[in-house]
Amino acid sequence: MFTIEYQKNNGFDTVVLKDTTSHTSAVVIPSCGGILHAFEVYHKEQLLNVIDNYQSLDDFTQHVTDKGFMSCKMSPFACRIKDATYQYEGKQYTIEKFLLNGSALHGLLYNVPFEIIHQRADEKSAAVSLAYSYTGTDKGYPFKYDCVVTYQLKTNNELIISTLVTNKEEVSIPMQDGWHPYFTFGGKIDNLLLEFQSKEQIEFDEAMLPNGNIKPFQEFGSLKKIEGRTFDDCFSVNFFECQPLCVLRDPVQKIQLEIRPEKNYPYLQIYTPPHRNSIAIENLSGIPNCFNNGIGLIILPANEKIEFVTSYTISSL
Repeated sequence: MFTIEYQKNNGFDTVVLKDTTSHTSAVVIPSCGGILHAFEVYHKEQLLNVIDNYQSLDDFTQHVTDKGFMSCKMSPFACRIKDATYQYEGKQYTIEKFLLNGSALHGLLYNVPFEIIHQRADEKSAAVSLAYSYTGTDKGYPFKYDCVVTYQLKTNNELIISTLVTNKEEVSIPMQDGWHPYFTFGGKIDNLLLEFQSKEQIEFDEAMLPNGNIKPFQEFGSLKKIEGRTFDDCFSVNFFECQPLCVLRDPVQKIQLEIRPEKNYPYLQIYTPPHRNSIAIENLSGIPNCFNNGIGLIILPANEKIEFVTSYTISSL
């Protein structure tokens, strides 16, 4: 049986999707960009949250950017836009909201309040849908669109996250989608095993922007210890391989996370923060700076919709 609960915790107003049989839960915070605050399973007689999160509402409000945008929705662009500027339909636009080293970073919705528009719970699953209507408030992106994020918790510790984007303009608009979760099993990532099915790595320049080159990359095509490896890289996803296309395993605790993106997410960005307590594994619809390089950029026609879906499953070994 599945339930939906509303709780207050450290200043957060949370929505808790819960499987009462397995004690698995997913905790969402609508008012803080609709972020996923926890994905918790009962493992070895204790609850384990695999999502690195914020300690309080004040922590989120003050540190969402310098803590690496943990769990944030990246929309209408993901990662970086060079010089915060791009050309579209013969006109130049410059993003205003957040800049890092001159580049616009991680979209415009990462800290906006989402509204609950739908919820349901039954014997098979629990789901909540959160909506935000962007009204063109940033001069660098004056295009209106609706963003609806749905979290669905199912049996067998599966969490499906979908994003539905609807163009509210009478003209086409440029669009990219992504999500910025940081995963942890409670310790350092160096002893974890990582596997992801990729074809190429997108090479970056010193500003962490694509330099136009790609190179073959299958180094983590099977489970391999992360050790001291540092990531801040983008890879194309090889959908010819079997799902899951990404696995993160803790061989000591004997538990793993399996990630199954659908084909609207053909790129994977992986980032290891300096503290190495978690690892960001981000599904992307296009590569960084795609508003300028065009690789994966979506041109969404007037009044049309597009959906992006990934599922996450936690398995005991």
